[in-house]
This record gives sequence, structure tokens and C-alpha cells, in this order.
Amino acid sequence: MPRAAAPGGPPPAPVAVHAASDLDDVTALVGPRRPDATVCFCLGYRIGSAENRRLRGPARRERVRELCAEDPPPGVIASLGGEPVAWAAIHPRADTAFARSRSIPHVDDLDVWSLWCLRVRPGYRGTGLTAPLIAGAVRFALDRGAPAVEAYPLDNRGETVDTTMAYVGTRAMFERAGFQVAAATSSRLDGFPRVLMRLTPGDES
Repeated sequence: MPRAAAPGGPPPAPVAVHAASDLDDVTALVGPRRPDATVCFCLGYRIGSAENRRLRGPARRERVRELCAEDPPPGVIASLGGEPVAWAAIHPRADTAFARSRSIPHVDDLDVWSLWCLRVRPGYRGTGLTAPLIAGAVRFALDRGAPAVEAYPLDNRGETVDTTMAYVGTRAMFERAGFQVAAATSSRLDGFPRVLMRLTPGDES
């Protein structure tokens, strides 16, 4: 296993971002700790709420196995030396809970893709993985015909965000990746407002 860089330093090796088509890789990054869990695997926004509540334990893992076999799979994974170290959930908005969201608006009728979860494995946080992870997720979507990619991060204005809520990212993080604020939302996490940010082909850095 590659060793993590010092916090705040660069990744210890070139980062490879690829489709999340391997169940074991997805499990290593967003799988629950308990085998009977009814949470995580990053399914909350990806499938219907009734199905999400119903799935638990092995059935939840099997549902993720099905998603990994689909085209497109449920997101992308960043690897260092073949070791999965970071995850991004990205999918056409029309097939996610964001299609029905009352708190996050639709800017227009474009069939945009949503990027809603970023997770870096403990031991690798603060090593510069988020930038290549977002860039890889954007490439993944645009290569599959996405007319634009949306994200819904916190506008925390530099204030500290609780780690349990940091999965949506921050406005500054996405601005550095070339996203621009497209709309306000009525959604809040950890006391901070979320903004709808968008990147269209040609805007990516």
C-alpha cells in the first residue's frame, strides 16, 4: 500500500481516476462498517428513498454490485499505485434524488450530471487528492455526453466544516476546479448554505 503524504502536501504518486466498476474498491471507500447497516455505500441520492430504506446488509452491497455493472457505473475512484484512496459520486441528475429536490433548483432543462459526494480515505486527507478527483469526475461525465456538471457544495466562506458534512465539498474547492455559481439553494448543512455550481465543456481547468 502506498504511504500517505504529509498533510497538506502533494499525493505521494501520480493519481489515476477511473470508473467505479469494481465493487471491492467502492466498498473500501464508502462501504459501511457494520454488515447489517442501512446507510452509506453512497446510495441516499442515487436510488429511491423507499428502496434506500429497505436495503440493508448483504442486499445493500448486492445493489451496489448491480450499479457497478451498469453503464455508467455509480461514480469514479482515485487510486494511488492501484490502491483506491478517494471516491466521487456522479450521475445524470435525472436519475437521482436531485431530480425531485425541492431545495436544490433546476437552472434550466439541460440533462446535467450531478456530482454530490467526495470522500478521501483516512490517512490520505490533506494530500491534494480532491482536485484530481473532481477533474476526473468531470472528464468521466463529459466523455459520456454530459452537457454540464453540477455540484451542490457548502458556501462556508473559509470556516471549518464538520467532517461528517464535508462530503459535499466547498464552494472554494469547486471554484478552483472551474465551476461557477449558477443559483442559490434553500439547502443547508452544518449551518452553512449550499450553492448550485456548474461547469460546462470548455470551462474545466
